[in-house]
Amino acid sequence: MPSTAQHSVPADDAALAASGRRAVQIEADALTALAARIDGPFSAACQAILAGAGRVVAMGMGKSGHIARKIAATLASTGTPAFFVHPGEAGHGDFGMITDTDIVLAISYSGESDEILMLLPLLKRQGNTVIAMTGKPASTLAKSADVHLDVSVPAEACPLHLAPTSSTTATLAMGDALAVALLEARGFTSEDFARSHPAGSLGRQLLLHISDVMHTGDEVPAVAADATLAQALVEMSRKRLGMTAVVDADRTLLGIFTDGDLRRALDTAGLDIHTTAIASVMTHNPVTIGAQALATEAARLLETRNIGSGLIVVDADGRVTGALNVHDLLRARVV
Repeated sequence: MPSTAQHSVPADDAALAASGRRAVQIEADALTALAARIDGPFSAACQAILAGAGRVVAMGMGKSGHIARKIAATLASTGTPAFFVHPGEAGHGDFGMITDTDIVLAISYSGESDEILMLLPLLKRQGNTVIAMTGKPASTLAKSADVHLDVSVPAEACPLHLAPTSSTTATLAMGDALAVALLEARGFTSEDFARSHPAGSLGRQLLLHISDVMHTGDEVPAVAADATLAQALVEMSRKRLGMTAVVDADRTLLGIFTDGDLRRALDTAGLDIHTTAIASVMTHNPVTIGAQALATEAARLLETRNIGSGLIVVDADGRVTGALNVHDLLRARVV
């Protein structure tokens, strides 16, 4: 078993911090040098991907494989279909995942990874465009690729010059640069991004509509204009939304009665809930929302208009089609 070095004295805090700052500075210098190489080959790589009819297949061994996975994930979530193929597994059947219309993004800092070089003749024969990311422009992979992106770094942050540090950071940054350039070239929008992230917070904000969270049919509390306050309270209790719509025979909204309206009504001396008409104590011209509005719009209305009960959903003609309250938005994780 490999041994772990033991220290007889605790590490010095200042020395640890200095080591960390030094590593960050070395990697920052590597990125500064990389920026100067975002030029013709970079544009050629972007144009090849934009013109391609297939997907981007990212591959790499070891740490480069981890970076390739991340680049593929970033591309896929920003409008460029992409996935990762392990070069070793590609030599044992997974090569069948790569079609002749795909563009291969091969990552190897040395440019001499055997598992990738073994695949090059097959990729060429199949007609795939190969974009290579290496730190060695004179390497076999760099010379064999259709486009070579130079991700060389002045030095690794690892003081032993062994562990990939600056080089993986530079490679990841080059992948991010590709993704961003392609995103902008495609006119990719926040709505497009949300469709790739339907379970995320942004996806819920941009994709979830009122129709997805509102109550409909018999779940919508509604009473006629000639109903009594007592009848309205029964309806509110049955539907448990803290409010009820007041509608005419065509379900056109006339007003709303909420828990807040009830508290105000009970302050009226001599009020008889069995004889008081709901139309005399309801709120006229309430704030409403349409079914196709975003659920986040409902949250904004509840907050900015200081509405504590909920919202009635109406169609273009003002007829009631649904209802929702803040608890529905909470369950949908919109707020």
